[in-house]
Amino acid sequence: MKTLRLIVSFSIYPCRLLLAENVEKKNSSFPISVIVIDPGHPSEVNSGRAIQNGTTELEMNWEVAERLVKILESNSHLRVLKTREVRDSFMSNKDRSATANKASATIFLRLHCDTGSGSGFTIYYPDRQGKKNGKTGPSQEIIKQSGEAAHFIHRGMCEKLGNCLKDNGIKGDSATFVGGKQGALTGSIFSEVPAVTVEMVFLSNKSDAEFIKCEKGKQSLAQALAQGVFLWVREKEIRK
Repeated sequence: MKTLRLIVSFSIYPCRLLLAENVEKKNSSFPISVIVIDPGHPSEVNSGRAIQNGTTELEMNWEVAERLVKILESNSHLRVLKTREVRDSFMSNKDRSATANKASATIFLRLHCDTGSGSGFTIYYPDRQGKKNGKTGPSQEIIKQSGEAAHFIHRGMCEKLGNCLKDNGIKGDSATFVGGKQGALTGSIFSEVPAVTVEMVFLSNKSDAEFIKCEKGKQSLAQALAQGVFLWVREKEIRK
């Protein structure tokens, strides 16, 4: 998530990584952290094009991701990638993970919208290994780091969103429909870096849908996600 001079709201979390200058230089003591943002769908699960309350998951995932990337890119300490550059292009969940793995990402942050009888946002991480197409994963170390990253993403979202959306907390991938069948989400199984999935809203809930459809709501979600990323990057830097 996207230095002190650019993100005023982050000034209450001072740390040395925010004071870095010329971090792009190879001899810098402040290494770049790579953040991979994955706007969910279209994938082998579904296209994300089903219309709910006047919008689609594909559209909302993409629009929040675009705003999030813009915030994060204003921080010269971060290198920010999206899993794809064209909204409607199909990409398998395995290939999405491969993008994060190749980049050795500090976090693989996956953006989705839920559907059902609930409301609000939920944070998911791989709480156990799963199996898909002969692959067992992620590793126990990635499970551990994903859980830690999920904590900071959740904290950032709570700090920024306040009471705008219901907080459904942090849950394991195994609590999802797909994760319940195969142990973890496919993107998590193939991930070799900390992976966190955020179900930003329930599009089936009219109030949630109206929130994410409006410009203020999308920007608020992007800022909240960015806050969580900043907190996680800071934590990783402190541990070095």
